[in-house]
Amino acid sequence: MTDPAIGFDPVPRVSPSAKRALNDIFGGGAASVLTVTFGLSYSLLIFAGPLSPYLSYGIAATFISSAVLAAVIGLGSSLPFAIAAPDSSTAAVTGILAASLVEHIEAANPSAPLLSPVLITLGLSTVLTGIVLCGLGLTRLGRAIRYVPYPVVGGFLGATGLLIALGAVRVITNIPVQLATLPRFASGTTLLELGAACAMALALYLTWHRSRNPFALPIILVGGVITAHLAFWISGVSLDAARSLGWTFQQPPHAAFMLPWHTDELANYPWFAVPDLLGNLVAVVFVTASSTLFNTTGIEVAVHREANLERELNVTGAANILTGVLGGYTGCSSISRSVLNFSSGGRGRLSSLTASALSLLMLGVAPELLGFIPKFVLGGLLLYLGADQLHKWIIESRKRLSKLEYLSLVAIIIIIVAWGFVPGILIGVIIGCATFAFSAARVDSIKYSFDGSEYRSSLDRSRDDQEVLQAHGGKIQGLNLQSYLFFGSANRLYQHVKLLLQERPECRYLLFDFKLVTGVDSSAAYSFAQIKRSAADLGVELIVVHLSAAAEKVLRASDFIGEGVTIIGELDRALEWCENEIIAQHQGLAQEEASLRDWFAGILDSEDDADELIRRCQRIEVEAGEVIVQAGDPADSMHFILDGRVGIMVPADDDRTTRVRSLGRYTTIGEMGLVSHTPRSATIQAEVDSVLYVLNTHQFDAIKAEDPALSHKLLTYFVSVMAERLTFANRTIAVLRR
Repeated sequence: MTDPAIGFDPVPRVSPSAKRALNDIFGGGAASVLTVTFGLSYSLLIFAGPLSPYLSYGIAATFISSAVLAAVIGLGSSLPFAIAAPDSSTAAVTGILAASLVEHIEAANPSAPLLSPVLITLGLSTVLTGIVLCGLGLTRLGRAIRYVPYPVVGGFLGATGLLIALGAVRVITNIPVQLATLPRFASGTTLLELGAACAMALALYLTWHRSRNPFALPIILVGGVITAHLAFWISGVSLDAARSLGWTFQQPPHAAFMLPWHTDELANYPWFAVPDLLGNLVAVVFVTASSTLFNTTGIEVAVHREANLERELNVTGAANILTGVLGGYTGCSSISRSVLNFSSGGRGRLSSLTASALSLLMLGVAPELLGFIPKFVLGGLLLYLGADQLHKWIIESRKRLSKLEYLSLVAIIIIIVAWGFVPGILIGVIIGCATFAFSAARVDSIKYSFDGSEYRSSLDRSRDDQEVLQAHGGKIQGLNLQSYLFFGSANRLYQHVKLLLQERPECRYLLFDFKLVTGVDSSAAYSFAQIKRSAADLGVELIVVHLSAAAEKVLRASDFIGEGVTIIGELDRALEWCENEIIAQHQGLAQEEASLRDWFAGILDSEDDADELIRRCQRIEVEAGEVIVQAGDPADSMHFILDGRVGIMVPADDDRTTRVRSLGRYTTIGEMGLVSHTPRSATIQAEVDSVLYVLNTHQFDAIKAEDPALSHKLLTYFVSVMAERLTFANRTIAVLRR
């Protein structure tokens, strides 16, 4: 019998640490499937055309980059499960950099060697990118890329997608896509190759794109390879014949690893081409930096983990520096591979080390595999990657962007493809800033408006005072401002104030609450100066509330702050001040307004018309000797003299003036100029302290448009006044002729 105290378990238990290690290895292996597949396509994308004889060096550079990036970033990332490798966007701009260098070398010397200059360029650009990334991380400036307008980033990445697709066509047909080469695409073999590649891209979209199963991709590619070889066998085409016809890749030699940092190679480097390559170098740095930040953010969202952006930039920069020293090219953390690793159970840094080891293993295996793979299989993968990126930024982004932003994104894509990355970046930033300015200008700078009859201070007042404010609260108009005020939004504010003062002629106090204003620029200050002039013409006093020191400095420089503008710290105190002014004025003006109403009612034969005319007029007080209007000025108003006396003055000899007539209370001046719009024929000056009510042309035009009956009565009154004055003049002339 078995001793029950002795237990026997036929299935050994796996320790938690071993289980975590197995999950990491499995997750890293699954992610490596994507790294290997994409790596082969990136090698073909970069080492295409004149560089295709050196494809073995391209394969070595690709998988060395994959191994170093995966190991260094995996060990140092704040996301321990992150898998890094060359990305489609970084590979696209790297390929453009290499192609541009080759064009310059061949233009200068067609027989010059290409391999060493290309490897040196890839290495130097990668080291430079790493240094910039470290600088962004150490100085915390990496977040500044978040301020690049979204359409600019989208146009940049959309352009890389289009360039990947164009590079795929070159990989498949060995023909660059240019206007001069378009007739070469009309051959039957070329069209068949492109058709097969499109079919492969469609198969990837219908299967792997929707499922995102890591093993679906190699299964589809292997299926495409088997299908192609079956077609060759059925049609009687041997593998060598297929290679000679261009259907499959020429089998490259074993992946060759070469450090390009030799004295002779550096001495013979075509340094003359460097100035022309600066734009593409900037593109490599920009795309790698933006991909690092956006991919990190994408991983955060996908797995609900928070990353340290500065640390990611530093680690990615160090990885790229080491990759460049070893002759590789740029890369960063990959969303698809990192999420795949996480979904497969990988949580630790062993996953990235597994991916790094498998990338090194591919250095010896990849060339043999590539010799049996038809071009349309990997070319179809590149077509799919380019089309997928184009779909993301041209089709899907249309739902998230306004029409103007979307048009700017498409324009940036076209500019980059036509003229290069630097013009695309510069013009894109200009377009982005102009789009932002236009959009921001459409944002209303007025959060809300109010008047004194509906929004008052917190001061409790007597019933009589409340009745005064209820009746005359419209003299207080307030605008609560918001956001940053610049030339666009401030001009809209100016137009709004002009309309407000025209529609509310009774306004005497206009409040601006700056509590929600984040800033004011100099062009906005000019608009406020225009507001001040318009308000001064109508006798409206401006009150500014919650004005910050910076905004006050800008507004004071434009002469906005000064006479006619009162600064008060709080809105409640500003309202109380305005209310006190209205109440004080009303107490002294009650009898005056009654007299004015009686006068106007006698003129117009209607108390309602009298009240309407009073509402349209502006009250002014003038001191003895003060000039009311100057001869030669535009006749833009008339005056009702309620109290006092004014004289009509004309020029005389020795620079003197002569009074030709005086007008006392309950008389008018300037009515014919108001109607005929002729310049003032004489100067009008107050002889004693006087009170006048002014009707300007804007209000007179509003009366004609809104109240024709009142307009007719006024015109009748003007004719009667002129008839009386003409009769008086005739009598005077008759007396003088005696």
